[in-house]
Amino acid sequence: MEIHGKLIIIGGAVDKGSFTERDLDRNAPKNLNFFEEGILKRIIKESKHKELSRIEVITTASSIPREIGPEYVKAFSYLGATNIDVLNIEKREQAKDPEVLERIKNADVVMFTGGDQLRLSSILGGTEMHSIILDKYKNEEFIYAGTSAGAAAASSNMIYQGSSSEALLKGEVKVASGLGLIDDVIIDTHFVKRGRIGRLFQVVVGNPKVLGIGLGEDTGLLITNGRQMEAIGSGLVILVDGREIKDTNLTEVSLGQPISINHLVTHVMSKKDKFDLDTFKMIIHSTQYT
Repeated sequence: MEIHGKLIIIGGAVDKGSFTERDLDRNAPKNLNFFEEGILKRIIKESKHKELSRIEVITTASSIPREIGPEYVKAFSYLGATNIDVLNIEKREQAKDPEVLERIKNADVVMFTGGDQLRLSSILGGTEMHSIILDKYKNEEFIYAGTSAGAAAASSNMIYQGSSSEALLKGEVKVASGLGLIDDVIIDTHFVKRGRIGRLFQVVVGNPKVLGIGLGEDTGLLITNGRQMEAIGSGLVILVDGREIKDTNLTEVSLGQPISINHLVTHVMSKKDKFDLDTFKMIIHSTQYT
């Protein structure tokens, strides 16, 4: 099935250059460096009407929605966007409110903030609002953008819990259903700073068909046609490919015991590198082999 929308998933932001900084106005030049690198500027550029696109910032995942929403409005405004608003949806009933649904129908971009991806999926999953977003993503020139929890929840299955230090002990990583914009991948965020590679290893060894995607801070992926991935931002994207796994002890050890995996393939992407989800081929933009 052809996908007409675009998916922009972001690994979250470190404190330096974060668009949630409280001193955004005073440190605008520093913060704009982060915005320009990436991610928010690219969202505007890829959207249907550019600076005039209707952007709805959705704060459902956040525990401080009333604080975080206005910071995104400020950040997008600094980059020239002129048609931004915030949807604070904290209960499932709100996701069927006619006014909310009309705003989603009119949106060119929805931007899901960070927070708790299980909160996001449990509040929005299966609602009419969720259905409208899926339909727009599949059939219209529409962008689903999500950072941190908003990124993790974008796939059909999502990691919602699991200690980084114990991630390769059987059963330590917890997975639930996500929002279902993309199949056959699982996304983890704040990946480099929080050392979460073991979480992807465990999920992928449990189902090697699934490609693990680890997004570093200040880093994202632009996914077009549901299949073509381009790294954006300043950091790294780690891909974990389990299709060539030769052996594991996963089903032989007890819960809490270490997992062994033989021949797990990884790729590292940086800005402008591309990866095809159909062929599993990666193209390094600044290759030394020309």
